Amino acid sequence: MHLDIEGIPVLFPFDYVYPEQLAYMRELKYSIENRGHALIEMPCGTGKTVTILSFLIAYKKAHPASLEKIIYCTRTVPELTKVVEELRDLVQYYADNGQHLDLLSMSLSSRQNLCVNPEVMSCGGRIEVDTECRRRTATFARRNAKMSPGGENPSCSYFENLENSTLSAKLPRGIYNLEDIKEFGKEETLCPYFMAREAINLADIVIYSYNYLLDPKISSVVSKSLPRNSIVVFDEAHNIDSVCIKSLSVKITKRTIERAADGLEKLTARVDEFSMSKKEELEDEYDRLVRGLREARQNEDSGLGGPPVLPEDVLTTAIPGSIRKAPIFCKWVKRLLEYCGHRLRIQQAIQESPLSFLRDIEERVCIDRRSLRIAGERLQNLIITLEMVDLTGLKEVNDIINMAALAATYTEGFAILFEAIDERGIPDPRIQLACLDASLVMRPIFRKYQSVLITSGTLSPIEMYPRLLDFQPVVMTSLSLSMARGAICPMIVARGNDQVSLSSKFDEREDPSVLRNYGNLLVEICGVVPDGVVVFFTSYSYLENVVSMWNETGIIEGIQKNKIIFCESSDITETSQALSRYREACDEGRGAVLLSVARGKVSEGIDFSGHYGRAVLVLGIPFIFTQSRILRARLDFLRTKIQVREQEFLVFDAMRQTAQCLGRAIRAKSDYGIMLLADVRFGTPGKYTKLPKWLTDSLSQGSLSLSIEDSIALSKKFLRQMAQPFPRSAQLGISLLDAEQAEQYLRRIKNEAAFAKTI
Repeated sequence: MHLDIEGIPVLFPFDYVYPEQLAYMRELKYSIENRGHALIEMPCGTGKTVTILSFLIAYKKAHPASLEKIIYCTRTVPELTKVVEELRDLVQYYADNGQHLDLLSMSLSSRQNLCVNPEVMSCGGRIEVDTECRRRTATFARRNAKMSPGGENPSCSYFENLENSTLSAKLPRGIYNLEDIKEFGKEETLCPYFMAREAINLADIVIYSYNYLLDPKISSVVSKSLPRNSIVVFDEAHNIDSVCIKSLSVKITKRTIERAADGLEKLTARVDEFSMSKKEELEDEYDRLVRGLREARQNEDSGLGGPPVLPEDVLTTAIPGSIRKAPIFCKWVKRLLEYCGHRLRIQQAIQESPLSFLRDIEERVCIDRRSLRIAGERLQNLIITLEMVDLTGLKEVNDIINMAALAATYTEGFAILFEAIDERGIPDPRIQLACLDASLVMRPIFRKYQSVLITSGTLSPIEMYPRLLDFQPVVMTSLSLSMARGAICPMIVARGNDQVSLSSKFDEREDPSVLRNYGNLLVEICGVVPDGVVVFFTSYSYLENVVSMWNETGIIEGIQKNKIIFCESSDITETSQALSRYREACDEGRGAVLLSVARGKVSEGIDFSGHYGRAVLVLGIPFIFTQSRILRARLDFLRTKIQVREQEFLVFDAMRQTAQCLGRAIRAKSDYGIMLLADVRFGTPGKYTKLPKWLTDSLSQGSLSLSIEDSIALSKKFLRQMAQPFPRSAQLGISLLDAEQAEQYLRRIKNEAAFAKTI
């Protein structure tokens, strides 16, 4: 289909287009042309990925100078693969219409996912693969291998061939997913991982994980050369603030200190060895450090990633004498480890600000703020100079130094917590540097790239993100869901048939009558819904308690009369097996029940399209655990620095998690499903109005406070309606538009927008 989006000719790879897809393209065009950032919520199952790719490729084709690169960030490898396949189909559609797209699209993942060297691949996990790769690809390792071929220094023919090749001449233009990169690497005997890292600078489209941009330790190594006139897309970004905070948070335990001590011992022994045999190399490093960190920096990757943050003024000054010489630096690190070990001997929880932490560490072990800021870079320079391959223990040393470096760099936006026990009451001494301000990660990205798109089907309440991430979007909108028939049936179940209120409030969640009513609701739904039913609990512990009570009272037996029961657990392998068996049971025709947890694996990224998710139940409001000291520190920061009240943030977080659970059931326009919110508190305006617009549009006033009996009656009525034949022709002009109808729709919304400006 040929579309004209306000002067941009877009080739859309389907015969029909949804109205919300056209509206999305218009909003995206506005943000790019105004060189600003966008927050767009698009209904689940309405083709968000193909909409974004179709418009951005068309815009890049029309204005190649103003949009040099498309950077598409996904959460997981399966999502990355899905985006690449959508892009491949789009490029093929262009070819079928006589238009050749001369594009290079490159995907990137870890060494473990891309390595093709049999000797390295057989080493085991990610850390082992990284170590063996470095043993073969580090500059000193390659030099030693050339000096003594066939000796103890292994080499990698894939990497050597890549180093001796001109990638731009060797790599054909095209669309590459991870398997394509590996196959090409095998055929040409080129290292797929380093080839992909180099190729992202040549590519028109880069598709990789969030962390390659959001984690400063990774982005400073991988993404530092990407051009400013790019658009960055963060897809499924409803939890982007949490990802940002996690990337700058550090946790130190007794085990961390022990491993770091072993790593430091190994580092010290290596320094002593070099002092005897290669003293001139340590002296050369010392001279570079005297002239300043920028000159001391080496292009070599130490294997620990880049520093979490390195201000420009630090690069131009000489390294402090306290950490300049290698033996003295090792003693400096020892003092830092001893300090952290001392602080772990605590009897009660303590929270400190970065300034208080810095003052204490200087008083106790004479470590100043300036040396802390650049100690991470100093460690990495030393590792390269010492030609170290096995980084066991040194990663822990790096974590401890990074914690101190962040505290020395930022006086606000962080809290340092010293805890003797964890949330479960189990003794587990630890130091946690908790990032409280997500904008510290996003601010450099907003400044560097001309346009950043944050999008998801569940961003509501959307107005919170500019406050959390500290930016002003030029576009911020939540799109409606166009439907020719009411294909979703959201309801709030507020009470049981005995008129007892349903709630997961702390003082009511263990009430036998509440748990019995939750069970009765599920039993009734299983008797009505012929296919899969997905149930979300507020936590794993609550799920276990409820299922135990249901088993004692015979409710589990009542459910099993109609459905087989499967359960999510905190173990990934067990959950994957349960998901597989659940789908098999649904395919057999009987249907099944999947008991899962909000914020668990099932709620984040697992789709239940078609008969796999005909009904979704959310039992209780999934508020985050408020007794966490890190959360308390963040809530205090939000209240004092951003003026976000505690309850405001907690409701925001709970509603986006609720929407994420409900959105699992609707994955296409032809889908339909029942959505039951089983908690009386959902019926208050302060809760349900925070859900996405595409969902609240279908939530009638009469469905805000139902009993179990009422909800079952409405469910039966809804399923009878969905069972009636519904031809595609009934959707034309409403939820499906052909080319002519699309043109009329675009003309109408353009006139409406122009009229709105005159008012």
